[in-house]
Amino acid sequence: MKFSRRHFLQLAAGAAALPAVSRIAWAQTYPTRPVRLVVAAAPGSAPDILARLMVQWLSEWLGQPFIIDNRPGAGGNIGTEAVVKAAPDGYTLLLVGTTNAINATLFGKLNFNFIRDIAPVAGISRQSLVMLVTPSFPAKTVPEFIAYAKTNPGKISMASSGSGSSPHMAGELFKMMAGVDMVHVPYRGGASGALTDLLGGQVQMMFGSMAASHEYIRSGKLRALAVTTSKRSGVLPNIPTIGEFVPGYEATGFFGVGAPKNTPAAIIEKLNKEFNAGLAAPKIKARLADLDGTELPGSPADFGKLIAAETEKWAKVVKFSGAKVD
Repeated sequence: MKFSRRHFLQLAAGAAALPAVSRIAWAQTYPTRPVRLVVAAAPGSAPDILARLMVQWLSEWLGQPFIIDNRPGAGGNIGTEAVVKAAPDGYTLLLVGTTNAINATLFGKLNFNFIRDIAPVAGISRQSLVMLVTPSFPAKTVPEFIAYAKTNPGKISMASSGSGSSPHMAGELFKMMAGVDMVHVPYRGGASGALTDLLGGQVQMMFGSMAASHEYIRSGKLRALAVTTSKRSGVLPNIPTIGEFVPGYEATGFFGVGAPKNTPAAIIEKLNKEFNAGLAAPKIKARLADLDGTELPGSPADFGKLIAAETEKWAKVVKFSGAKVD
């Protein structure tokens, strides 16, 4: 039997389309078994709480259990590497965050390239920080703080939840943009240890979580000088932003979900749709507000652009700080 060239091309096109059709059909039935969301942090931590909020929604709407797999250690790199090496079938996901963007430069040697090896799925939320000082600190505003720091270089102790953490980098960005010198005091025990010592007066300032420090601010045990977001917070509407005094300053954390590269696009799109639907639900919006987060909806491409921009931004700050982990 002889085939015309046109007939041959039609058959070839049809054959090429078959895998795509089967992939789409597969995605339509996805998930058919439990899905694992790897959280590179300990149970009960802020990332863990956020992840559990979202998996409850996904389990209800997609009809299969979404299970949290806590993999803390190595600054979050153990959990990330586990997902990088997982099968790209949609059944292993990663809670992505600012830590991943910072680690790309902070760690001299990684067994993966985060932007290359993790496919963006969906954003979840933005998290803000607040610039805190002890009540006895002489400065009551950001301009007064900057003036004091410039006349007392190296005499202000700045606590953080660890070298390379989001609070540390927020402080380093402030140092870089305001032209001040402060001594970084990292706490291996995390934010709780840093906050405890700030309350006790062992250190003078820190960039802390709004959720963790809100009650201390209200009771007068800590003084909030400014928030790190580009706009004022609904939780602390009378507290200015740092950007009102240091133009262009903005330091917020972000969270979202990623998957191993080569995960079928149809599965990523399906997950993205469900995450966006969850973020629009009043119950989740209210819970995110309780956690001092704002929704971060958008397409996988939108989330990918955010990750790339944050990685580039924090690379400059890491290099300025001199922080490095081998």
